[in-house]
Amino acid sequence: MVFGRWGRKPDSQWTFLTNHALVLGYIARHKQITALELANEVGITERATRKIIADLLAGGYITIKREGRRNRYDIVPDLSLRHPADDEVEIGALLRVLGWKGRKKQEARR
Repeated sequence: MVFGRWGRKPDSQWTFLTNHALVLGYIARHKQITALELANEVGITERATRKIIADLLAGGYITIKREGRRNRYDIVPDLSLRHPADDEVEIGALLRVLGWKGRKKQEARR
């Protein structure tokens, strides 16, 4: 249990990251994850996950390439965060905090 060291569970279930940030973080680390797998990891419905993917795609934060029966997602790390207070921070910086290793050297040269 994560909350064991504090002796009790917090009163509310809020988190620091939005579902959009969580979905983007999972996509960054698992390029061929399905919407259903994403939904299960984030704890939201598959429909909500597909809406978030559509938002990220429309915003230019991800690209999608079809590979057989699956999609392959790629991150566009040099776009800034959407809030005006954070518009100097790139998505890549946030994703690195969340465990993303960044583009491989070979991919970055393209």
